[in-house]
Amino acid sequence: MNIAVFASHGGSDLQAIIDGCKSGKVNSKVKLVISNNSNSMALQRAENEGILGYHISQKVIPDNGKLDNKILSILDENEIDMIFLAGYLKMLGTSVLQKYSNRIFNIHPALLPKYGGKGMYGMNVHKAVIEAREKISGVTIHRVNEKYDSGEIVAQAEVPVMPNDTPEELAARVLEREHSFLIEVVNDIISGNIKLGE
Repeated sequence: MNIAVFASHGGSDLQAIIDGCKSGKVNSKVKLVISNNSNSMALQRAENEGILGYHISQKVIPDNGKLDNKILSILDENEIDMIFLAGYLKMLGTSVLQKYSNRIFNIHPALLPKYGGKGMYGMNVHKAVIEAREKISGVTIHRVNEKYDSGEIVAQAEVPVMPNDTPEELAARVLEREHSFLIEVVNDIISGNIKLGE
């Protein structure tokens, strides 16, 4: 299967998928990377690995319709089977969501439906989890629809919250689990345990 990864910043989840493919743990290929941030580490990681990388944002293409069409044409040209949003901080357009319905997955650093929605990303999530005195956090992988973090949950992994955790300590522990969990879930998709949309 050909995978496209969308990422806005560091791209460590992207690297986990790339490494899984290279090592043979995942029988797929990361065919391209799209970022809405020209300075993202994700684009640098793509370049380092010889993977096609694209900076597509409203700075480059101000018109939303044209921006969506550009994304669609790149996905089509590269025969993409599934899309992973790995810290991609922009809502995908309706035409992309429709064309790839049930084949777009997002990685969220908490156990949805808690701590999801607009503005709930990165350190904001971990701060909220600690402020609520949760004992368990984790990783959620869900399908993407028109509303932030509300698509069907396909898999979750729990990560304990330690009594004296800082948001940064919790974030590091969750991210470590994200990397291994991603590989498990991608394999479940490839094997058909998690169905892709038609």
